[in-house]
Amino acid sequence: MRTLISTAFISLDGVVEAPGGEPGYRNSGWTFKDVEFLPEAYEIKGREQEEATAMMMGRLSYEAFSPVWPDMEEFADYNAMPKYVVSTTLAEENLVSNWGETTILRSLDEVAALKETEGGPIIVHGSASLNQALSDAGLIDRYHLLVFPLLLGAGKRLFSATDKDTQKLRLVEHEAYANGLQKNVFDVVR
Repeated sequence: MRTLISTAFISLDGVVEAPGGEPGYRNSGWTFKDVEFLPEAYEIKGREQEEATAMMMGRLSYEAFSPVWPDMEEFADYNAMPKYVVSTTLAEENLVSNWGETTILRSLDEVAALKETEGGPIIVHGSASLNQALSDAGLIDRYHLLVFPLLLGAGKRLFSATDKDTQKLRLVEHEAYANGLQKNVFDVVR
């Protein structure tokens, strides 16, 4: 079974919307505008590219990343990786041609079937709505969270407000940095 890893920049109050400057959110770019950059705090991002064997995202994140990431040196390892976009509306003709093999998954059942295949970890980038659905369906195995010392108030959140049974997590790696960032890696306890 493949491991599904959710990775996120997240504010202390759970917001994940527009960390890199995406338009349409009042606090857009909060990861680099409001917190001093310390390279050591982002070590996990390089490790994710080395350890992941595929990338998954929702349609909105795909539409934001696919025009930009293929040409960015810091994301070069993702170019050759298979990509999976979970969407009921994205059409095949809307996939970019310069970002490697991309497969559209139309349901969470297809995500569950993908997890049953041979292969290494699949990393989920961005995709707040997809993360909520995957978590609620019990499909996420691990969280890589860089928690920023900010309270952003309104905004898309990583976790849903669904009334559900407790889901226990086990902290397997953590570190705090001088700029207030915290790295928290959690395994989902089954």
